Amino acid sequence: MSQLNESRMSQKTVVIVFPSVFSLNKISYLVTNISKILKIKKQLFTKIRRDGSIIVVEARDPVLASSAIGLLFGIDRIAIAKEVDNNFDTVLSIITETGLSLLLSGEKFYVKVDGKTRGYLAKDLEVAATSNLIEKTTELQARVGSETDHDRLLYTCLTNSHAYVSIFVDMGMGGVPYNSQHETILCCIYDELSAISCLESIKMGFDVMILACYRSESDLLRLSKMIDKILSRIVRDNVELLFCKISGISDLLTRIIVITHIMLSIASNTKISRIALAISPIVFPSSFVEYNAKIVLKNNFFPWFPLSGIDSSILENAREIGLEKYLTDLENLCKSRFRTKAIPKARIRRYANEALKTFKRVSVIVGSKNLHNIMDSLKSDH
Repeated sequence: MSQLNESRMSQKTVVIVFPSVFSLNKISYLVTNISKILKIKKQLFTKIRRDGSIIVVEARDPVLASSAIGLLFGIDRIAIAKEVDNNFDTVLSIITETGLSLLLSGEKFYVKVDGKTRGYLAKDLEVAATSNLIEKTTELQARVGSETDHDRLLYTCLTNSHAYVSIFVDMGMGGVPYNSQHETILCCIYDELSAISCLESIKMGFDVMILACYRSESDLLRLSKMIDKILSRIVRDNVELLFCKISGISDLLTRIIVITHIMLSIASNTKISRIALAISPIVFPSSFVEYNAKIVLKNNFFPWFPLSGIDSSILENAREIGLEKYLTDLENLCKSRFRTKAIPKARIRRYANEALKTFKRVSVIVGSKNLHNIMDSLKSDH
């Protein structure tokens, strides 16, 4: 039997994970998180291994496994690929075979090969595979595209020992692996912007404790739907959520200051030293941002601003966690003009103390019934 036929027989379909540039020194955390998310999502796998700078996952169902892994931060790209030996003739044959199975009539394709080669150049492989596909797709009228203009990318990653010919490639979430900071941060969700702030805190590698401050039962349902989207990014099968009801405050700036005081009280009781403030000078007056930061610092906690550098990309972040239907509300918030005004400290303390009287903890086993579990646990007169 020829070496080419032996390589074809030994090929297998695997999931390839490409760490983000910020995760290259945290790959061990990413491997751990991949294992955890697959177990949480009940996806069977036989092995997770490293091959150079990439992570290879051998799973029973690569499609469902890649979907689960795609929830994680710290990833640049995820691919479902055929793994074969890094041999020119073998890789050329598999790229051609894969391209023929994927290309549709009239599509423009682009062959891209990255990584380490043995005795040949990646460019030579790209040219040979492109020539093969041109010759074999005459009836399909497939055309050669470019790196920036193509319908179908035929991507191959090479390592010292293997070649991974991609069947499907998807973009990852970026950032760094969950809890790679080994620090917990308190986040409060009370609107769309604060939900994105919580997402950004996770993206920075923090373990998050989530507090939701709601105003009514309908508001509670709306916030719980946002939290449900975020829970899948937290690599734990059981998450404790905190809830407080805020009443009688119509002004957003006043409500945010009250929430800052509520967070200080909860952080003190839970011994968390970092507080995420979901305010940015891009949206709010800088004096208001500084005022809240001073409140936190004065009480010997560390204020974090996950939204400090965010601009129009905030809308894309909203889509990442399924907040598409709230984009109009988010855009309206970003268009708002705020005027800071002095608010009596006694009134702020009164609002905060009243809210803390409604404080509740809810333990959620992360799964498909998150929303129902949250609402059932909080059933009462709101």
